[in-house]
Amino acid sequence: MISEDKRCLVIARFQPLHYGHFHVLRHCFEHCDEVIVVVGMASQSHTPENPFTAGERIEMIRETLKWAGLPLRKLITVTLPTLEVNRAAVHFVKLYSPPFRSVVTLNPIIQRLFIEEGFKVIEPPSFDRHIYRGTVIRKLMAEGSDEWKKLVPPPVVDVIERIDGVNRVKMLYKEKLPGYYVTA
Repeated sequence: MISEDKRCLVIARFQPLHYGHFHVLRHCFEHCDEVIVVVGMASQSHTPENPFTAGERIEMIRETLKWAGLPLRKLITVTLPTLEVNRAAVHFVKLYSPPFRSVVTLNPIIQRLFIEEGFKVIEPPSFDRHIYRGTVIRKLMAEGSDEWKKLVPPPVVDVIERIDGVNRVKMLYKEKLPGYYVTA
């Protein structure tokens, strides 16, 4: 049995998983015995901000880890329904996850919430965060540019192409559906 001290948690939407996420996951796999990967906003899909389903995102994560030769036996995947970002959200993360003490994130809001609840927050090594962003990748897809493929690992490209994800994103960005919006 793995101690909660040897287990870390990473939380992200993975819309889609990109090299920034991958570098964080690889860092966690190198430093922890188990890695809890929380797929946030799991109850949302087919919106401009969250075009991929939780299942599609889990597949992106697993296939990328296999591609990188990282052991899936160290992976615990948790899906978290869409929540407001506040201190109560930390409680839900704890309910949906096995015990952990460390959270790996660069997101200052997530850092603050977990620190206030007594968790150790670890900042992973930095990367080109202005390039490796889901918003940038989805915008490139919507514009019809293949440049997005350089920002995600090959297995993510495979998943997105298999599910016709680019056309899904294009449609979502083009349509002005009530309640949905596209950020810059």
